[in-house]
Amino acid sequence: MTTTLNRDAAPASAPAAADPGAKRGILLVFAGLMVTMLLASLDQTIFSTALPTIVGELNGVDHMLWVTTAYILASTIMLPVYGKLGDLIGRKGLFIGAISIFILGSVIGGLAPDMTWLIIGRAVQGLGGGGLMILSQAIIADVVPARERGKYMGIMGGVFALSSVAGPLLGGWFTEGIGWRWAFWMNIPLGALAIITAVFFLRLPKVDHAKPTLDVAGMGLLALASTGLVLTTTWGGTTYAWDSLLIISLIIGTIVTAVAFIMVERRAAEPIMPLHLFRDRNFTLTTIAGLITGIAMFGALAYLPTYLQMVTGANATEAGFLMIPMMAALLISSIGSGWLVSKFGRYKWMPILGTVIVAVALVLLSTMTPTLETWVLCSYLALMGLGLGLSMQILILIVQNSFPNSEVGTATASNNYFRQIGASIGSAVVGSLFAARLTELLTERMPAGAAGGGDANSFTPAIVQGLPDAARQIVISGYNDALTPVFLYMVPLVIVAVILLCFVTEKPLATTIERDGVPETRAVDGNSSVHLAGAEKADAAASSAAGPTASAAPAHTTAG
Repeated sequence: MTTTLNRDAAPASAPAAADPGAKRGILLVFAGLMVTMLLASLDQTIFSTALPTIVGELNGVDHMLWVTTAYILASTIMLPVYGKLGDLIGRKGLFIGAISIFILGSVIGGLAPDMTWLIIGRAVQGLGGGGLMILSQAIIADVVPARERGKYMGIMGGVFALSSVAGPLLGGWFTEGIGWRWAFWMNIPLGALAIITAVFFLRLPKVDHAKPTLDVAGMGLLALASTGLVLTTTWGGTTYAWDSLLIISLIIGTIVTAVAFIMVERRAAEPIMPLHLFRDRNFTLTTIAGLITGIAMFGALAYLPTYLQMVTGANATEAGFLMIPMMAALLISSIGSGWLVSKFGRYKWMPILGTVIVAVALVLLSTMTPTLETWVLCSYLALMGLGLGLSMQILILIVQNSFPNSEVGTATASNNYFRQIGASIGSAVVGSLFAARLTELLTERMPAGAAGGGDANSFTPAIVQGLPDAARQIVISGYNDALTPVFLYMVPLVIVAVILLCFVTEKPLATTIERDGVPETRAVDGNSSVHLAGAEKADAAASSAAGPTASAAPAHTTAG
């Protein structure tokens, strides 16, 4: 039988059960997306333990920073490009192309005879890697309604947690065993598997844009602004002083190009980052909160392994294992929060609670001492992971639920872009404050000659453990007293994010996938289907013309 659903009808209490064949197809696609996300997330962490050996073999210690910077810079620049192009020309071909570019970069890196080619390989990887996560998140929005999407995106967050632990361990295992080049070679079979899955199982709606208008000027200016910001945050306070001519020039150049980018986007036919996105309250609030989360998360993560090695005496592998409680908690809470969203359709409380938990965890981390029991430290890290898992993927879901399918890629990419910028800023600011404070403390506390001729720049965990007891305790207390206050500095910023998230509007999660502003027919029970009434079709079309916010959550798709 066929039922017409009117505005006055009661909302569905839960998403309808999907057709078994369709669900099987979605699971196959999802498996391919998980492999792709694993590729992208592993590549951000796998070189952390292998890098000292790599640069030693290739005689490029002075260029070590660029191995990481080249990838971060290229992937950050490409985030909004992939998001916009996916909306304009479709995501399947772009997705396969991004994986292919990533594999090409892996081949270049695996064959690299010197540092120049290694850095080129990492940059090419970044050009492809920028699209892997973004397109995976957007493709899920193409095939799964928002109400059901939570559980899938929760698993995506879990993949990130897994790779954060597995990456450094794999990097160390490759380096000590079959060789660091396998950190590149492993990407080839995984990438090939992802491409095969996409070719045979990925069925996405065709995008009717014969001659898309590309925002070339916007892309160029965004690339320049991103480059300036990433280089400023990477070099400032470490490679170059903050008041050096180069860093000041980069800051000025970044501001000028950012202003020029905004002016260009106001007039572009198809802007790479449409300014009207920021007129949607949910998008603006969650994007700012995501940026703050990036600052807090990566600011904490960047130097905790170093702290664990210097203060507790753990080696690199043991420090990696000590991070497992954080990632395990992130995995559990990310998957659990996604399941709860799909089950009950309510989500606003999750990022608020998650961000509060992150703030509490930062306060607790600021109280660490060299004599703190390991299990207590691990519990603090687990609390941090619990908070991050409750918030990260839900923020993306809120963004996707605020816009029609035709803009979901652009909105997702823009949100992720600012989170990536937050990660870069967080790592840089924490690193700068930590290094400056550490140097100051060691200069004040260390008696002349007590360090055996070493200084803050030359200390390694092995050297610290070999120092006389008095000198070792000074170094350990210096590391502790330099890093722990930085965690407290981030708490007010996280509280701002909590306040902002309180003003998010909990729009009902759509139980259909919108195509050009009009939801498709969906199954309600075994022998019934729901169609839009003629008046509702007209209303939906009018809402779509009025703007993305108006068409974001039609009354007839309300659930929960």
